[in-house]
Amino acid sequence: MKIHEYQGKEILRQFGVPTPRGIPAFTVQEAVEAAQKLGGPVWVVKAQIHAGGRGKGGGVKLARSIDEVRQLASEILGMQLVTHQTGPMGQKVRRLLIEEGADIQKEYYVSVVTDRATQKVVMMGSSEGGMDIEEVAHSTPEKIIKVFINPMEGMSTEQAMGLAHGIGVPEASAAEAASVMQKLYQAYMQTDSSLAEINPLILQGDGHIKALDAKFNFDPNALFRHPEIVAYRDLDEEDPAEIEASKFDLAYISLDGNIGCLVNGAGLAMATMDTIKLFGAEPANFLDVGGGATPEKVTEAFKIMLKNPKVKAIFVNIFGGIMRCDTIATGIISACKAVNLSVPLVVRMKGTNEELGKSMLAQSGLPIISADTMAHAAQQVVAAVK
Repeated sequence: MKIHEYQGKEILRQFGVPTPRGIPAFTVQEAVEAAQKLGGPVWVVKAQIHAGGRGKGGGVKLARSIDEVRQLASEILGMQLVTHQTGPMGQKVRRLLIEEGADIQKEYYVSVVTDRATQKVVMMGSSEGGMDIEEVAHSTPEKIIKVFINPMEGMSTEQAMGLAHGIGVPEASAAEAASVMQKLYQAYMQTDSSLAEINPLILQGDGHIKALDAKFNFDPNALFRHPEIVAYRDLDEEDPAEIEASKFDLAYISLDGNIGCLVNGAGLAMATMDTIKLFGAEPANFLDVGGGATPEKVTEAFKIMLKNPKVKAIFVNIFGGIMRCDTIATGIISACKAVNLSVPLVVRMKGTNEELGKSMLAQSGLPIISADTMAHAAQQVVAAVK
């Protein structure tokens, strides 16, 4: 789950991380009122979408008068903002953050993620903060400094100071930067984040450190512990099909291809998509129905896949371990009848009640293409599409 910048800054402030003063706005009038409330000669009008690169896409603008705030808010609200993270279709801007200006002397980058290889938390920092951090990581990876933190011990002052010095924070500001890093680590751990990022972390003219941006992603499996974070969810920023799938406890992610995939188990789902690509086609989705799928759940999965107009065929790949093949077969037959299936359907089943499931499909009278191996099934569905 992702949240907006202004929501991320609310979390940072809860943990004592200094940020510029800012007020979210949903209308042009709210933007004007926010600027008037903040006061000052300069304001930043920021588009709020769940993607980075907003500045390069024209979604972050500086205003030097209230009239300019009104003009920029009018331009940005409702625009289809395209960044390197949104894809070519972009994302519609429905929210703004009106923020006081900042005296930026230097920009840094700081983020926290879990490193599964070492089973530790890694805080990464760079002297090259700002909009092009991805290019820094690609072209000059030596400028990305990493500190590995044992989650049983937490981030020590020595580690934080070492990272602050490593990214070039001046000595007079290093202790404050180290404190911000420790607080960012605490925010990451206590909110069950999968990513906590400040880009840029700025050094001001007065020597103080502030978080000029905030990005948080959260582990969805831990959200039951954080109703206050769930309240931040903005459904307008999410794929409607993924929202619908979540209502039925289906793990669904839209992709760009034309072969719908219905699989039980995340690993098998990934392998299924790889196999489709191996034989020259592209999957339209990741869809894991889980180990306890009911016929009703399978029917809903079919409906969700077929709402995508790009889907030209469906590949069902089932391993009957916990899941029984006859249960899936019942779901497939019900789904085909419920949605009046009009695209080719290839089914591969292995495992518990495999023969019964295959027999049910064969006797259904439906034009289902059966296959015994994953490779054969993938070849069949790719041929059906082509």
